[in-house]
Amino acid sequence: MTLDEIVAKLRAGRGVAHKTDIAPMLAALGAGSNDNADSAVMAAGDDCAAIPDGDGYLLFAAEGMVSDLIEAMPWFAGYCSVLVNVSDVCAMGGRPIAVVDVIWSDGVEPAAPVLEGMAAAARQLGVPIVGGHSNARSERTQLAVAILGRAKYLLSSFAARAGEKLLMAVDLRGAFVEPYPYWNAATEAPAQRLRGDLAVLAELAESGLCAAAKDISMAGIAGTAMMLAECSRVGVCIDLDRLPKPADVPLARWLEIFPSYGYLLSVRDEHVDAVIARFQARNIACAQIGEIHGEPSIDLQLGGETRSVWRLDAQPFIVPADRRATRAFEQSTV
Repeated sequence: MTLDEIVAKLRAGRGVAHKTDIAPMLAALGAGSNDNADSAVMAAGDDCAAIPDGDGYLLFAAEGMVSDLIEAMPWFAGYCSVLVNVSDVCAMGGRPIAVVDVIWSDGVEPAAPVLEGMAAAARQLGVPIVGGHSNARSERTQLAVAILGRAKYLLSSFAARAGEKLLMAVDLRGAFVEPYPYWNAATEAPAQRLRGDLAVLAELAESGLCAAAKDISMAGIAGTAMMLAECSRVGVCIDLDRLPKPADVPLARWLEIFPSYGYLLSVRDEHVDAVIARFQARNIACAQIGEIHGEPSIDLQLGGETRSVWRLDAQPFIVPADRRATRAFEQSTV
């Protein structure tokens, strides 16, 4: 595909469309402002809510699973419901504590494989399921899961700064769950290895090597970069030739991945090599794929050409323009 075709495909993608629904939701709730400045560290838009608690932060997040995945692959949907929440906590520099679930189903039997998938993920990741809510008299199976975690130091979508480098870390030891964009490198991974891989993010936060990160979500690589840039009031330029990816996967498809282990990080130049080395030590692919700049645009480069995907000053992505945070994110380091 040409760069223009890639840009058009990204703009029309399902993942990006889902994320554009967030802004009107926040506007309706009145969320994303600084009204809760005494109880939260940053406004809405990050992977978790971060609540000051003692010498660190409680992290609180939730995810709902799309109905078509639950219907087609109920066990995998249950597994992912736990994994994506754990990934959100890790993206904030935290470690998970426990999850709760809310499940609806038409009888107990349809819920069984979903719950089995959740239980498998909880065992593998070492995160207990401590409660929730069930309704076995619903018209169809639906699932939402919430998580509690803790961080000593935060990684945040609000901490990227112009002049920093954009890094992508992704576990390539996986495969697509066809026909979906889900890149699964988790379900067959040894539990201790996977837990150690996820702990890298907290270690980066605690070492002061990084302050800004976001897990690659259903919006794909470019869409996740857009969310990071919007929250931090910066722009980003991604060099598509530098993306770590399997050789046999087309670039256009790889841009849309929702990986079981994948993160974007904004890192100061002097820390880039050290951050890359942390991931590579665990056989996780990591590379510098772009730069953070001061213009409110998301740009893609390929073969020496550059195209703009989105102008954040012209069209909000996930945060209503009148509710973007005005407080600067303050990151403590050791």
